[in-house]
Amino acid sequence: MVELHEISKGSSSSSSTHGRGYDVFLSFRGVDTHNSFTSHLYNSLMHANITTFLDDEEIEAGEDLKPELESAIKSSKASVIVLSRSYVASTWCLDELVMIPKQHMKSNHVVIPIFYHVEPTHVRKQQSSFGDAMDKHRQKMVAETDENKKCQWAQKMVRWSNALREVVDLKGKDANGRQEAALIEEIVKDVFRRLRISSGCHCHNLLGWTIPLNSSLHC
Repeated sequence: MVELHEISKGSSSSSSTHGRGYDVFLSFRGVDTHNSFTSHLYNSLMHANITTFLDDEEIEAGEDLKPELESAIKSSKASVIVLSRSYVASTWCLDELVMIPKQHMKSNHVVIPIFYHVEPTHVRKQQSSFGDAMDKHRQKMVAETDENKKCQWAQKMVRWSNALREVVDLKGKDANGRQEAALIEEIVKDVFRRLRISSGCHCHNLLGWTIPLNSSLHC
């Protein structure tokens, strides 16, 4: 049985496997989904015995990605990206988004984008809230007086834009018009299937029933 830490409000928390890596890395914008969809998804993954990394510490715009997050992405078998309306307002989320497709290309890292009440075409073309957020990042780049920093911002903008297009090309799930409970259960089963987690494990549906993997409702 893996050891999983409970989410504690106001502090950074994650599941832990004591250096052995994770099954899933959760990438999300806390202000949008931390206390709702992402929290329920994390708990469902925990109950299904899927080792999951979640960090609930917010970061100020412009700060670099924490080294432990880079390490968590590299040591995970899969990433679930909750693309919500203000996801790209966070440079931290965008830096995660750049790293995740790289892992997908370098290894068998599975990527599952969740379009959480956003349109995939808005993500790809950076329109609507995605376009607004990217415009604000661009304005900060233009206002930067240090030429080296401005150049770094410009390079990041290119990487962020490319990553947003790349993630739409991957097989994802659309939350629009879906019951969240059913969607979360579908995601958990998809993780089991795509990671081929040991048949000795069981997944728990959202009503608390245990579903053996060899049953008619296998994961």
